[in-house]
Amino acid sequence: MTGVQEMVRDLEGRVALVTGGSRRIGLAIARELAGAGADIIINYSNDESQAANALREIEALGRRAVAIKADVRDRDQVCEMVARGSDTLGGLDILVNNAAKRPHSGLSDLTLQEWHGVTDIVLDGAFLCAQAAEPYLARNASGAIINIGGLFAILGAPQTPHVSAAKMGLIGMTRSLATYFGPMGVTVNCVVPGSVAASDDPPERAARHQPIENIPMRRLGAPEDIARVVRALAGPDFRYVTGQTIHVNGGLFRA
Repeated sequence: MTGVQEMVRDLEGRVALVTGGSRRIGLAIARELAGAGADIIINYSNDESQAANALREIEALGRRAVAIKADVRDRDQVCEMVARGSDTLGGLDILVNNAAKRPHSGLSDLTLQEWHGVTDIVLDGAFLCAQAAEPYLARNASGAIINIGGLFAILGAPQTPHVSAAKMGLIGMTRSLATYFGPMGVTVNCVVPGSVAASDDPPERAARHQPIENIPMRRLGAPEDIARVVRALAGPDFRYVTGQTIHVNGGLFRA
């Protein structure tokens, strides 16, 4: 029984920052890491009530948490978020780059502003967060960065050239940062969700889910399916796994 308890709490004493951590996959990741013993910095961009609810959920698990509003596209806001969160909770060991925007628009209708509205959040945001987090992650030679990719980057989709490009960029950045952070003892990996359904998905999002018959596991993914893989990559048992792209999609795509 003692061994099981130790395995469940294998992130005890660690601090994680989850961008876009107040809803859907981000919130599931924050809950999962907190359940493993980590204290959580929840980044959010707009909805304060949603962030407050997320904060209560983490604290209900017996962990410390702080919710910080910050635009991940803004270097100054990112640096202030990382510094404030680390000062409040006593460090930073795990960075989960989850913040994203996924509008649908065909090539002929897509403006450059809309293109940057996606790529600036997904790709620039992950870069700025990794850059700001570097001094903290490297301190104890056991840090982890987990980037949340997207299946559109692999399969492509006619209405998401901006999302596909940004998420594929994350895969390339993951591989590069793994070589950079490796000598510091910091792992960098990318988790790519498949078709994930959450209880609060709006009808238009639910309509875009993959047909069940296309998925070998015959079910849509849940945010918790993604969160469990992130937790494993952040933990002590996966310290020799880095630079990898890990697909969590029920067999929809087989690399």
